[in-house]
Amino acid sequence: MTAPPLAAKLAVVTGASRGIGLAIAEELQAAGAHVVRLARSLADGQTARRTDYQCDVTQATDVERVARAVLADRGAPDILVSNAGSFLLKPLADTTPAELEQQLSANLVGPFLVLRAFLPAMIKRGSGLVLTIGSIADHTTFPGNAAYAAGKRGLRGLHEVMAAELAGTGVRATLLSPGPVDTDVWDPVDPDARPGFTPRRDMLRVEDVAEAVLFVATRGERVTIPEMHIEPRR
Repeated sequence: MTAPPLAAKLAVVTGASRGIGLAIAEELQAAGAHVVRLARSLADGQTARRTDYQCDVTQATDVERVARAVLADRGAPDILVSNAGSFLLKPLADTTPAELEQQLSANLVGPFLVLRAFLPAMIKRGSGLVLTIGSIADHTTFPGNAAYAAGKRGLRGLHEVMAAELAGTGVRATLLSPGPVDTDVWDPVDPDARPGFTPRRDMLRVEDVAEAVLFVATRGERVTIPEMHIEPRR
């Protein structure tokens, strides 16, 4: 009997209590990995193939506490998925300083703190995959995306510098930038009623993103996929 492709692997997924993050965690677990899920809304707990931690990734003390626990209990992750983030659709002139700060905190500061906490152990071991969930907004300009795009384009820059610094360490890095995905972030926007927006029925599904993550995570260690875009069929 063939072993699952990620058997004996450890995956850490942020923002894993719902939406894209939950789908990624379930896909990796189904492929054999032990998955550590991090999210503000989770309660600490453990099963045979999953460990949950309540963690606000925008808070350095939270991230450091959880990273210490994971590294002590299970060692460095084989797969680190930086998925947690936040979405805001608002014109620049209407965006408040507090809203900009929140978007930068969720979409840029949080991933920075997670990378800073887990990367050294992965580099020391000399192997692993860091997979950053970006967005179509990290490389395409849309009206009303000022704060969100600032965070996601900053995340692209953070990821690209990290990837350059990882050269020769054995740790690989992929930026996965999906187009619109049908999740509850669209509930207050109602894209079906707004001209120029992708109708929800035509958006990607969370499973599409999760399957792309699994594809990257199951390539041989000699293979690097620097970047992947997935978008709804036109």
